[in-house]
Amino acid sequence: LQELQSSGRGRFLLEHAAPFSAFLTDSFGRQHNYLRISLTEKCNLRCQYCMPEEGVRLSPKSELLTAQEIITLARLFVKEGVDKIRLTGGEPLIRPDVVDIVGQLHKIEGLKTIAVTTNGINLTRLLPRLKEAGLNAINISLDTLVPAKFEFIVRRKGFHKVMEGIHKATELGYRPVKVNCVVMRGLNEDELLGFVDFTKDLPLDVRFIEYMPFDGNKWNFKKMVSYKEMLDTIKQRWPELEKLPCEASSTAKSYKVPNFQGQISFITSMSEHFCSSCNRLRITADGNLKVCLFGNSEVSLRDHLRSGASEEELIQIIGAAVGRKKKQHAGMFNISQMKNRPMILI
Repeated sequence: LQELQSSGRGRFLLEHAAPFSAFLTDSFGRQHNYLRISLTEKCNLRCQYCMPEEGVRLSPKSELLTAQEIITLARLFVKEGVDKIRLTGGEPLIRPDVVDIVGQLHKIEGLKTIAVTTNGINLTRLLPRLKEAGLNAINISLDTLVPAKFEFIVRRKGFHKVMEGIHKATELGYRPVKVNCVVMRGLNEDELLGFVDFTKDLPLDVRFIEYMPFDGNKWNFKKMVSYKEMLDTIKQRWPELEKLPCEASSTAKSYKVPNFQGQISFITSMSEHFCSSCNRLRITADGNLKVCLFGNSEVSLRDHLRSGASEEELIQIIGAAVGRKKKQHAGMFNISQMKNRPMILI
């Protein structure tokens, strides 16, 4: 910034830069330029920390956003300053029109990044088409490197498909391929070193995520392994681990073992929340805007869209919801007591 201010052109740019949309700026000055859109509530896995064992009551198809509604909302958000959209689920790659949705998003001017978070089961099959349609970034969920344990955690088969998907993504030039690993005590915390080793010869960013409480996942504090504890374990094996610089709005603290191709990161939503730099908003598959992953307040954009609200009215509704966003989430003990959707429905 100082460099910009000192040069004549820089000063001009700062003074004449298009202001970030007031509608996507909350009362704490956070600018929300990152939107996550859930394409479906369904999933072809049944991960323990995400979906309650008894499953969830799915919304009827008529209540979910159509591809056209998704694109309409995306255009609106991009016009107001969103430059990154991530498609999530459920499992987004089971939605039949996912390639088409990526292609339509790719045509929106001003959108820089289209990302997807997937369990990787359908990835090898779909990735060439997704890449061609304009997909820029991939996060793949994988909580274990042990096939039998994989089946226990996700209550389904498919480990080899996920591994194949990870390799396919690196082959097609995605850099880095992010691998999301939820760490749970008594389940996979003994695999931290194996995951770090996984980054030796592949351009991966393995992201260790602190276990978070959601409805139906039987969260308890004892199952959570904090980032500090994970870091200690890893440093005992690789004392030369180095910290990498990160962007202000990043949710991840990143590190690298020197000479490894990839890197590791920690997502510390529980032990050290990053609410103050939060730049993300979420739209659920049934069309509700959630301004905080852990907040239970939601506003239905779908209903307003379907009752013929104008673009201006929609922007006002979105702006009002963003304006009500709280300074930070309730803290891990309170969150676990709060009523919220199960993760699968967010």
